Amino acid sequence: MDLSIIILNYKTKGLVKQCIKGIKLLNLELDYEIIVVDNASQDGVGQMIKEQFSEAKFIAGKVNRGYAAGNNLGIRRSKGKYIMILNPDITVLPQAIEKMFSFLESYPKAAVVGPKLINPDGSTQLSCYHFPSLLVPIYRRTPLGRLPFAKKILRWYQMMDWDHSKRRRVDWLLGACLMIRTSAIEKVGLMDERFFLYFEDIDWCRRFWQAGWEVYYIADAEMVHYYQRLSAEGPGIIGLFKKSTRIHIVSWIKYFAKWFRS
Repeated sequence: MDLSIIILNYKTKGLVKQCIKGIKLLNLELDYEIIVVDNASQDGVGQMIKEQFSEAKFIAGKVNRGYAAGNNLGIRRSKGKYIMILNPDITVLPQAIEKMFSFLESYPKAAVVGPKLINPDGSTQLSCYHFPSLLVPIYRRTPLGRLPFAKKILRWYQMMDWDHSKRRRVDWLLGACLMIRTSAIEKVGLMDERFFLYFEDIDWCRRFWQAGWEVYYIADAEMVHYYQRLSAEGPGIIGLFKKSTRIHIVSWIKYFAKWFRS
């Protein structure tokens, strides 16, 4: 099998339905499977899959163990040469999957590729980054990010001064859509399930690089992403009390404790 597409659901049944419909309309000339993993949503997504997309695999998680753990359930059940992690709030545009697939076929050193994500209005959504320094999350979450030197660092981190219409190697890619070589996963391992949400994509890409693989941004493979990360809300004291922000901070601490202990 060429490709396993994994869609993780958490109370997004309607989005899952639209996402699968969009994939099927593409008439992909690949041997592929769709695997839907439910993180204990209890929203009826399993029944919807059974009735409307019976060819898809459905995995019901007993508890919500987070983004990494949920996707790992799907990866363990997959059969494809390549795995595609796909958030349900994404519309795949024509030829995007084929271009990512072809790139991995042509570049054996590449373990992970990601598409150019665009907003519903057609503008580019930042989805490839440099690895963060310790202060980057602080600048993003507090008023310090408004200072001139912090703005400069954030522009570098978000690769804002680079032409996003070109393919290139990058440090890491947003986990909303990733296509990964299964043989590379077998060597590097699954997503680190200690990250409930956020930083699991940074950590995974870093591990692939550490093992000698490469990560690429495929600019001519476009997908529409309708939702931006909750942690990207503006800085401020009030924001620190939001659940998504608290989860982001916990993952940030785990990430830097893992990679910069010494």
